[in-house]
Amino acid sequence: MGLQKATISGLIWTLAQQFSVQIIYFITQIILARLLSPSAFGLIAMLQIFISIGQILIDNGMATSLIRTQNVDERDYSTVFIINMVSSVLIYMIIFILAPFIASFYNLSELTLIVRVYTLSFIIQALVGVQTTQLTKAMNFKLQMLMQVPSAIIGGISGIILAIMGYGVWSLVWMALIRTFVFMVQHWFYTDWRPKLMFDKLKLKYHFGFGYKLTLSGVLDVIYTNSYNLIIGKLFSTTQLGYYNQADTLRMFPVNNISMALNKVTYPMFASINNDDEKLKIAYKKLMTQILFWIVPFMLLLIVIARPLFIFLIGEKWEPAVPYFRILCIAAIVYPLHIYNLNIINVKGRSDLFLRLEVIKKIVGLSVIGISLFFGMPGLLIGQVLFSFGAVYINTYYSGKMINYSLKEQMKDIYPIFLIAVFTLVITWGGYLILGNYFRLANLLQVVLVGTVFFATYIGVCFLYKVPALQDFKNIVSNKPLLP
Repeated sequence: MGLQKATISGLIWTLAQQFSVQIIYFITQIILARLLSPSAFGLIAMLQIFISIGQILIDNGMATSLIRTQNVDERDYSTVFIINMVSSVLIYMIIFILAPFIASFYNLSELTLIVRVYTLSFIIQALVGVQTTQLTKAMNFKLQMLMQVPSAIIGGISGIILAIMGYGVWSLVWMALIRTFVFMVQHWFYTDWRPKLMFDKLKLKYHFGFGYKLTLSGVLDVIYTNSYNLIIGKLFSTTQLGYYNQADTLRMFPVNNISMALNKVTYPMFASINNDDEKLKIAYKKLMTQILFWIVPFMLLLIVIARPLFIFLIGEKWEPAVPYFRILCIAAIVYPLHIYNLNIINVKGRSDLFLRLEVIKKIVGLSVIGISLFFGMPGLLIGQVLFSFGAVYINTYYSGKMINYSLKEQMKDIYPIFLIAVFTLVITWGGYLILGNYFRLANLLQVVLVGTVFFATYIGVCFLYKVPALQDFKNIVSNKPLLP
């Protein structure tokens, strides 16, 4: 199978995997949002920083190293598996000991047991880290989808039943654990690889030498990203944190899926052509414009339909989250580009640059948070938007430099997409506000009508001005070559 066909096939299966699983998560989230209070979601959001850091430390960046390494053997896989297992147990023990201090920080004693139970997922996940990496390296996203769907369904049903029975926040905890456990069991049933008692110090040195910089970068990113949960949970309230968390979850539903799909597919694809800068530049350009062609208008549409969408999906009690959601959607526009651009840096083997950039960005980001706090919740959210665009500017500059694709060139290629999307936003939102004074339509009908008008206008204008990304999409659909 050719590179383009393998990439498109992988992307289709990855998107199918991501969206089929996330749609199940999404439906589950909607049902649970109607059954549980905002404070229940706020409690889980408080723990996210510790859970995310633990997951990063367990992997140590070695999964990424396995994918980028051309010739890996049994000693590579078994060594990484052993390290993952040892790391997961040690990190769980540390979290177990620290749990009372975490609860004390938030002045919520019930968090102690929640932390200790929830983080059992570290050990469960470590049991399948290598198998998942092998499937990703082979671009076998179909099997990953077939394992994740039943995991999501069984976990979701369990969480809903427990919520109906009155278990409150514990329904969210057990839902996550059951989902992770079912996914792990399926990996051991469907995949052939089994760890062997092999441990190679040279292999460990090689993979850890590349991966530890990514680990440090990941920890910095998690601390920055989850610092919002930490600050809101500490300085405001669990209810406000619940509103923020729900707004963030809903706006990240499309963005996270696209980002994760791109990360899984573009990293092995870029790695396979990392010695051909010209081909890498063309692939980078085509994929970048495709990402923005769809994600920019979609996130702007969500800003327009935010209120009827929230009320229809999760009820009027969540309406205070709508302003948070609208601001966060602006920051989400460029989120997939963060992942996408950093993949270029990684496939070029520059994990040192990756780490250096993360340190610089997070110092700036934490400074922005410090200043934003003076302006309350609105200031925190606007600061997040400003930092997001600034960070992607830095990533794009360095990744483009590596493949001789200057920032000026990139801006020239993408500015028509932003211009047309913003024009569509103004026209559609203006019409929506005017007509809303004369017609009172059901929330779902508002979402459907505005969405249809928005995308019809956007695609129409893109067609009229012959935007290259639209032609590239037509070529993808008709299976015409995009790469030389």
